[in-house]
Formats: sequence, C-alpha cells, structure tokens
Amino acid sequence: MALRLEDKKAIVAEVNEAVSSALSAVIADYRGLSVSDMTELRKKARADGVYLRVVRNTLARRAVEGTEFECLKDTLVGPTIIALSIEDPGSAARLIKDFAKEHDKLEVKALAVGGVAYGAHEIDRLAKLPTREQALGMLASVLQAPVTKLAQTLNEVPGKFVRVVAAVKDQKAA
Repeated sequence: MALRLEDKKAIVAEVNEAVSSALSAVIADYRGLSVSDMTELRKKARADGVYLRVVRNTLARRAVEGTEFECLKDTLVGPTIIALSIEDPGSAARLIKDFAKEHDKLEVKALAVGGVAYGAHEIDRLAKLPTREQALGMLASVLQAPVTKLAQTLNEVPGKFVRVVAAVKDQKAA
C-alpha cells in the first residue's frame, strides 16, 4: 500500500524526533526474520527502552538530516531496522547483539555514537558500556575508596599503640 505524502511527513517527523533525543543508533538488516521474531524483538525493545522502527530508507535519510546520526546515511540501503538508545547509550547495541545471537538472520550494518559512525564489528564495545545504575555504582565506589582508606589509617594509629604497649608489658613480665 502506497503511503500518502502526509503519512510520509509524519513518519519523518516521528523518526527525526526520536533521533534528535537518542544517545546512540544501531542499523541492522532484518531480512529473513519472521513476523513472530520481529514481534519478539519489538517487545524486548519496549522493555529495554529502545526506540525500534522499520522505515523506508529514503524517509530515514530525511529523518537523520541535521542530526548527529547523519553519518549513517550511507548505510541506509536494503531492508533496514533502526534501533535508538534513548536512556542508556548501550541499550540498543545490547538488544541487537543479544537478539542476533539467537537469530543469525539479523545482521548489524553500522552504529553511531556522538556523530561518529562505526562498523558492525564495533557493536561489542558499545554493548559493553555500563548502564546508568552500574556507572553510578562504580562512581560511588571510587568516591568511597579514599574515605575508607583514611578511616583505616586513622584506626591503625591507636591499634599500633595498643600493640606496642602490650609488647612492652609482655617484655617486662618476662
């Protein structure tokens, strides 16, 4: 069924809005996936907070114009699915990577972060980025380490004094 001009404009506006607020993008070829596989992928994307859309390449090219993901225009060829990380930079990459492990027909074409396009082989780097909660936990542990060391050092001074006094007492008793 052919799309009317108004429908095309609405699709471009919707994708452009999502792309403008995205942290990273993954472009994949979904050729060979069944409808049930695509439905499963969409469910996982909704659960992970990933914007997932199958869109015509010409409309996708127009949607990414003027955004930091304009570098992906050349990869928009053939059947394309766009996965955008809205909250966590690595969520789209983790979703596509994990789904591609189970379904070998899903092929990553490219990905982009911060206006720089990367090849499909770089998906592991993006997928291994920590989530927001993990990053905050790591930051908290780094901030807590000096305080812990200071407390241990201050606690060691009286402990050492007590050990010295006990050693002198034992020496005089002997």
